Amino acid sequence: MPELPEVELAARALGRAVIGRQIVAAELRRAKLLVGATPEEFATQLRGATFTDTGRRGKHILVYFDRPLALIVHLRMTGRFLYVAPDAELPKHTHVVFYLDNEHRLVFIDPRQFGFMRLTDAASLFEAKELANLAPEPLSDAFTPQVLYESLQRTKRAIKETLLDQTRVNGLGNIYAAEALFMAGINPNSVSAGITRPRVKRLHQAIVEVLLESIAHGSTMNVENLAEVESNYYGGPYENHWRVYDRAGEPCRKCGKPIQRIVQGGRSTYFCARCQKR
Repeated sequence: MPELPEVELAARALGRAVIGRQIVAAELRRAKLLVGATPEEFATQLRGATFTDTGRRGKHILVYFDRPLALIVHLRMTGRFLYVAPDAELPKHTHVVFYLDNEHRLVFIDPRQFGFMRLTDAASLFEAKELANLAPEPLSDAFTPQVLYESLQRTKRAIKETLLDQTRVNGLGNIYAAEALFMAGINPNSVSAGITRPRVKRLHQAIVEVLLESIAHGSTMNVENLAEVESNYYGGPYENHWRVYDRAGEPCRKCGKPIQRIVQGGRSTYFCARCQKR
């Protein structure tokens, strides 16, 4: 599932493709994709709207228009925006089509059908159910070592599981949680509330560093050019920089000991038992 770096780059690419473009018509082909409105309402509210900006909150893409509306989009596992030329066929699994004033089409595809959208009042955007309880943005000034420490103190869950809780640390998923813990030298089984302030400070630094590093290297998905309709969505360049994730049995790049894989909360966790002692 896309994490903060992937969603950040997807939002930027979306903005480059459509900001300033007007929606001639909007077609919702799978009604269950949209939360809180019908396909007819979707079409009516967006007809004639112009894209003005795109952004991100956690793992959600935010889309703004020249009217008091905003669109919240969660890509989940396979959701993807594509910018389709006038003479091209629509891709398989197209669930939303925005017909634009330059005859191109912005489409949303989702083979697994786990993604979702919500149209909401722009003035109360951050009060929407999907955004209201999210933790501070980890790349913002609001995310400090003290904020992270206080959040961890309130739970005795294993630290890896806590890092996946978007109400405690926002934007992390399986990949970047594992990478940040390795960079901070913290065992994924460590009790969250038992991690000392100095170690939390290292973890805070590692979280920020790994997210910025992934963004700088293009993340783990190919999201930069929405016009590359036939491109492989997965296998982005940052995969070559993974320190522990998906490297079970391979030597640790720091000490040489084989990377281990365990299961926590139904998800794989990768770590080095020597570099990440309890």
